[in-house]
Amino acid sequence: MTTVQVEEFTARFMMKRQHHEVSHYGGNMGSVAAYFDLDGTLLDASSEKTLTASLLYRRPWRLFVGLPAWFIRFFIGLIRRQSVYDAARNRGHFTLAKWDVLSAYSQRLVDGKLQHRVPKEAKERLEWHRSQGHRLVLVTATVAPMAEAMSVCLGMDAVYGCGPKVREGVISGSEKGWSVPRRKGKVPVVEQDAVKNKHDLELCWAYGNTFADSFFMEKCGNPIAVNPEGPLKKLAVERDWPIFSWRV
Repeated sequence: MTTVQVEEFTARFMMKRQHHEVSHYGGNMGSVAAYFDLDGTLLDASSEKTLTASLLYRRPWRLFVGLPAWFIRFFIGLIRRQSVYDAARNRGHFTLAKWDVLSAYSQRLVDGKLQHRVPKEAKERLEWHRSQGHRLVLVTATVAPMAEAMSVCLGMDAVYGCGPKVREGVISGSEKGWSVPRRKGKVPVVEQDAVKNKHDLELCWAYGNTFADSFFMEKCGNPIAVNPEGPLKKLAVERDWPIFSWRV
């Protein structure tokens, strides 16, 4: 998207906001949020794959635990008629890993490597939203310790990652009892956050890079496709959603 196109889109948003203030809020507009996916959107890398690889490199014995556990849960998912996409995104690879270890590794990776994989354009966009007084929210299927470490790095106001409310001891590999903002699972997370914080979703922004993100993006009045994969790019073109390219 060119600079001129970005400016035109931003101008349309400002006009929409002014109209909404008069028509619906009597001059007292509720706060606006910008909801962001992480991997492939704000981050030019896969945060969870990076975490998994680091864990395996430092603890090679995990190859004989995590890999078999992942395959078992993958096939169980298929037997239960999950899609290949959902079955493959099980947490078997973290089986027997400790939550505090994942937190420590996540912070180390963000500080030493992943912070450098945040594109300049993404940083600028976050800063633009801050200048507008918007609330920044990270909604990602990445495991919670990594999501939280990246949230601090990015200066987000709130973060929703994958994991249980209480994270103690070791991980079983099962997502039972977890909050899992993945695919359509991001929709209730965004909707509940908006209600809790008195956001009007028609005025909110949503950024994602895959078709799986389109479910929460279409709930917001200002969806933007970032580095979109094939299906999302096609949808964005059909619906006239802006397309941004953010790469390191």
